[in-house]
Amino acid sequence: MRKRVLAGILSLAMLAGLAGCGSSGGNESSSTKSQAEANYTIGISQFAEHGSLDNCREGFLEGLKEAGIEEGKNLTVEEKNADADPGTAAQIAQNFVSNKDMDLICAIATPAAQSAYNAAMDKDIPVVYTAVTNPVTAELAGEDNKPVGNVTGTSDVLPVEAQLKMIREILPDAKTIGILYTTSEANSVYTIEQYEKLAGDYGFKIEKKGINNTGDISLATENLLGKVDCMTNLTDNTVVSSLATILDKANEKKIPVFGSEIEQVKIGCLAAEGIDYIKLGKQTGQMAAKILKGEAKAEDMAFEAIEENSLYVNEKVAQNLGITVPDTMKDRAVESFTEISESE
Repeated sequence: MRKRVLAGILSLAMLAGLAGCGSSGGNESSSTKSQAEANYTIGISQFAEHGSLDNCREGFLEGLKEAGIEEGKNLTVEEKNADADPGTAAQIAQNFVSNKDMDLICAIATPAAQSAYNAAMDKDIPVVYTAVTNPVTAELAGEDNKPVGNVTGTSDVLPVEAQLKMIREILPDAKTIGILYTTSEANSVYTIEQYEKLAGDYGFKIEKKGINNTGDISLATENLLGKVDCMTNLTDNTVVSSLATILDKANEKKIPVFGSEIEQVKIGCLAAEGIDYIKLGKQTGQMAAKILKGEAKAEDMAFEAIEENSLYVNEKVAQNLGITVPDTMKDRAVESFTEISESE
């Protein structure tokens, strides 16, 4: 009997040893998935519904796909939109971190990024953001550009000086530029500071008007239009969500509005020196793929930015406003539009 028991124990030990040889080994992190069988779950928190942020989301998923992580194959995506409401963004973030299967959160725009980081900081869930103008002032990165925790991503900092040069080229006699911005959006406050710092170098004065929510847009726009020669638009999420209203009022007074990226020019802004948000999203997706695959940790990755900017012009808007776009500007434009698209 004793010999049979010993034989059984030895057999079990041999089976256990064989199983151990077939495993990935004890050095692999428990959070790193085998790439042959990996299936990922991510949450995408988008702060508002408008073209540039939609492009970020599209580019982000393309970036993941290029890295072999594709929705419907090895990726499950839960998408939520806060409709420009910070409270809703916070609720979305809390719901994401309560999901035990959540591998990563992608936060699109500064308020969404701040909410996601605050909710996930103690949950061991990495946050990757995009369309955050200044991660340092948003308290998502330190002065050395390194993450403050398990969070990283990409910045959509605007080329303010290039925008001022462009406005001066199109409107040689303009003196005052109006800017609407949301006082609670850190990205907008930062960009306003850059405009005020550089405007004098190009002979401009900045007239700014702060708002709290979309309900303030109509009256604030009317107030601002009475004081300016033109307006320039930031990547302010609350303002961009109401851009159609702003354009209607500005067009009535024949005051040009400049955009900050391609989608704003498509729907009626005169021109923009801005970045490509599809490219920005792809860059973010590639960063997220490294984290999901265990090739890097968010906490070790400094945030990134796209250095190059592109010129977009809407010749139909120029025609409607009686403005002549210089030929030199038409020649260097990445895209020129001859019609105005309806905003979604």
